[in-house]
Amino acid sequence: MGHVNALPLVAAAVGLSVVIVGYASPQESPAGAEQRVAALKQAIAESQARLRKYEWVETTIVTFKGEEKDRKQQRCYYGADGKVQKVLLSDEKAAAPRGGRLKQKVVASKAADMKEYMEAAASLIQQYVPPNPADIDSAKKREKVALKPGQGGRVRLEFTDYIKPGDLMAIDVDAAANALVVLSVNTYLVTPDDAVTLKVGFGALPDGASYNQQITLEAKAKNITVVVQNSGHRPVAQ
Repeated sequence: MGHVNALPLVAAAVGLSVVIVGYASPQESPAGAEQRVAALKQAIAESQARLRKYEWVETTIVTFKGEEKDRKQQRCYYGADGKVQKVLLSDEKAAAPRGGRLKQKVVASKAADMKEYMEAAASLIQQYVPPNPADIDSAKKREKVALKPGQGGRVRLEFTDYIKPGDLMAIDVDAAANALVVLSVNTYLVTPDDAVTLKVGFGALPDGASYNQQITLEAKAKNITVVVQNSGHRPVAQ
């Protein structure tokens, strides 16, 4: 597998940071779910505002059939247009396999297929992360939102048939601290056989902002795993 140029798209597609704001501890009731959904929508906007004063290092690791193929580091910060800007710090690619022209053509063809697949996966993930308030409202109107008890003091918001029939987006929240813990998505590209999963684990900054500490994207049909780690947050130099 060659270098997949769609990686920046994947990293951008999963750019989500959320701050959960205060509200009463919910029970298993529609009112509790309403409170959680309203807080989630508000939190997305508030978090983006807080994170604009930070810069950080994003490390993207790509593996194919369990073998690391690419490791890239980029400095990230928000530009004046409100979009995340990225400056390449390092890019380590696995050595290209040796062989004759036929083998090189096969490798190049597979790399092109991987690039196309990852671009499609990135486009799909953008529909889920960050959650679109309009899609959240649509799920709520269609009664596709459920509030469930979780483990270790967590509660879970589950959105079924969120973007595609049979998909699932789940958001785990620390009920006591009102802090987002994990966001996970089970979906597919064209058919359920093209399964794509996404898991976002969150960390907290000193000002209370929550950020994507680690993002894992798995395209099992292609044996591809992409891990994005964000660290080293610090205020942007004025």
